[in-house]
Amino acid sequence: MGVTAAGTRLGLRHDRVAAARSVAKAGSMEKGARELAGSLAGCGQDRLVACDRRLVLDPCFARGKKTGRNPTDRGRKGSKHHIATDANGIPLAATLTGANEHDVTQMIPLVDAIPAVRGKPRRPRRRPERVQGDRAYDSKRHRVMLQERGIEPVTARRNTEHGSGLGKTRWVVERTVSWLHQLRRLRLRAERRADIHEAFMALGCIIVTGYFL
Repeated sequence: MGVTAAGTRLGLRHDRVAAARSVAKAGSMEKGARELAGSLAGCGQDRLVACDRRLVLDPCFARGKKTGRNPTDRGRKGSKHHIATDANGIPLAATLTGANEHDVTQMIPLVDAIPAVRGKPRRPRRRPERVQGDRAYDSKRHRVMLQERGIEPVTARRNTEHGSGLGKTRWVVERTVSWLHQLRRLRLRAERRADIHEAFMALGCIIVTGYFL
């Protein structure tokens, strides 16, 4: 959230009607401002911090939900996109978590979030035949959960040599993620609320799906 240098206006949710009422009641700008500042002193829900020569909303207040310390970016607050695609790379489901959330925790939520796709007449498919994933998705418990759903898990095993062959087919997922992150609103999260950013993720998936039409 940027702040302009000239004519700066901070649109915090506490400074609208309350400011006008306090000024009108006090009869002067100075007294009204003092009363307003006193009423907001203890709330602490919105504050500005200096960051890279600009003022931004503090992540712990502005984007507290579905954010976490990014282990690959010096522990800065961030979010992570989890995407499930079909064999061609068309996005089927997407979730948003904190940057410190492990990939395997989103395997089952992504599979369960896949909508019904075209299949036999009156019998739309709701589950894929198999699910592929890299070593980050290697989990015995999650493989069992997939098998209980009638899905064959195909994941690379940790502590084994490279050469599983999954790279020949999993590149379509990485391509889809790359396409999504070409959209600036997804590459850099600027929304306070997670549901707003998830709405942009849905729009991004629609745009990517349009590439295949």
